[in-house]
Amino acid sequence: MSLNGEERKQTILNLLQMQGKVRTPELVEQLEVSSETVRRYLEELEFENKLKRVYGGAIRIHFEREEPSHFKREVLHAEEKRRIGRAAADFVQDKDVIVLDDGTTALHMIEFLLGKQGITVLVSSVPALNLLIDYKNKGMFSGEIVFIGGRVNAAHYRVSGAAAQHFMSSFHVDKAFVVADGIRLDKGITSYDDERGLLSRMFLKQADQAIVLGDHSKIGSAHFFKMADLSEVDMIISDAAPPAEWREKLAEQGIHWVAAGEVDGLSS
Repeated sequence: MSLNGEERKQTILNLLQMQGKVRTPELVEQLEVSSETVRRYLEELEFENKLKRVYGGAIRIHFEREEPSHFKREVLHAEEKRRIGRAAADFVQDKDVIVLDDGTTALHMIEFLLGKQGITVLVSSVPALNLLIDYKNKGMFSGEIVFIGGRVNAAHYRVSGAAAQHFMSSFHVDKAFVVADGIRLDKGITSYDDERGLLSRMFLKQADQAIVLGDHSKIGSAHFFKMADLSEVDMIISDAAPPAEWREKLAEQGIHWVAAGEVDGLSS
């Protein structure tokens, strides 16, 4: 394909219009250029606000500011979230006190906590509370359950707000598992919603170990409210490895990145 740079960028935009997303390896093959060249094209198009880069490629900009519904989040990337949940549960030890953030990724952790002894789980999510109660009543979960009180968000089946933040300020936990809506080197860990984000920030603050969960679609994405800088995070668990250009910065900040599904994960 003998095209100049602008023609190649237009080809990328045409593919986005038809497919909704493009992947770097496919663009390398189709445009007959290096991955570095493709990455530069995507960076230039993102700067022009014509697409949004994500892990492994780019997606069409939808200008969607609203958080997806709980039902939509539940079915989106479900298998990847389950792998992340399993990997995250491996870091919970007997007698730990942990807090699970709202989010379907954290919800997937619960089935893998059933064999843990003497743990205490704080939750702000109604589905997480219901699941833990169900396992408790069936004798499958032996730990303690603490529900964080606050203003109820009916659309997303969770509590948040000032009352929930005040409630959480009284607790210290060993580990906080916070679900990211976006993870970016420059923007940190972000959320669609400021009330939910403020409570998640409190979870991280009250924990000895701050752990962020996010599937591959969150990598390279940023949203309305910053929950934390990456420097405030101890570990990120995803179903994908971090972008190669992130690794040096992650290592400098001492952030351990675990790619769920890999035997040992990645220490970045």
